[in-house]
Amino acid sequence: MNTIVRDSLLLTLLTSIGFSIIAQQAHAHEYEALIKAKKYAEVEKATSLKLATEPNNPDALVAKTELILIEGKENRLDEAGKIAEQCIAHNPKNSECHEALGNVLGTKAMRGGVMSAISYVGKIRDSFRKAIELDPNNFSARSSLMQFYLQAPSFVGGGKDKAKDLIVETIKVSPSAGALLQASLDLYEDNFDRASSVALAVNTTQSEALAKHQRNVLSGIGHALITEKRMAQAEKIFQELCNRFPDSIHGYYGLGKALQEQGKIKDALPHLEKSLAIEANANVLYRLGKAWQSLGDKIKAIAAFEKALSFKPELAKKTKADAEEQLKALKG
Repeated sequence: MNTIVRDSLLLTLLTSIGFSIIAQQAHAHEYEALIKAKKYAEVEKATSLKLATEPNNPDALVAKTELILIEGKENRLDEAGKIAEQCIAHNPKNSECHEALGNVLGTKAMRGGVMSAISYVGKIRDSFRKAIELDPNNFSARSSLMQFYLQAPSFVGGGKDKAKDLIVETIKVSPSAGALLQASLDLYEDNFDRASSVALAVNTTQSEALAKHQRNVLSGIGHALITEKRMAQAEKIFQELCNRFPDSIHGYYGLGKALQEQGKIKDALPHLEKSLAIEANANVLYRLGKAWQSLGDKIKAIAAFEKALSFKPELAKKTKADAEEQLKALKG
């Protein structure tokens, strides 16, 4: 295989895995509710107290790795890897420990580029496989492994046949989870209509884990539709997300983005602000900066761009560069 093509495929894989990690984070554990509520200081304090008396407690160790990934500081990823490995060493049959290692290695590989990817790809795949083997109901690990199979070239163990096999295996455990993986495959094949109908039809009212999986799949479909300029369909998907998950940013942010991309800035603004109220992040702050800039409010635009640039996890390089450029222009 041509080296340039191989490297491009690996970078695509890493980006996909990275987004999956950000979306999924981890299977349920003792500190999940606090993390979901963004009470990170409380999680740090609680896990430190737990580890002081139980240094190998799996829930506390997994939560520690999640906090480091949420923080987004690259210089702490080695620390997160050691914590995940400690978790596995002392809790070898704990699914979440293996998933945590897959998440950390996926992030390290994504940040490190192609050469880093080559050394981590097999470990990432095997970590998610082991997590599923130990807990067949670990749907976030199944989703991450699905993304690996869809995006990874065959020379590192990827491929659609393996993705299809995973769907078949998952259906035996949970038809609903299997359907959501099928929707991911449909999305990968650009069959947006089928992906949407399959994902929307899944009943997740009895499972918070499946509901989270459905939310992430639908969000992925919506953003893909924006990329394809199918704005009306994207708006419908994101409106459905708002209806089904009113406490989540996914629907409001996506709807605001879809409207903003069409130049409907005033219509987009309340959705972006609602998203920010639910959960602040660099991307929504950046889009709010662009919105206020378009509407001629320099003060609010500057404030939003400055907050976006200082936020952790930080903006992607290209978006960060644009925010810096816009901020410079506004201040000039």
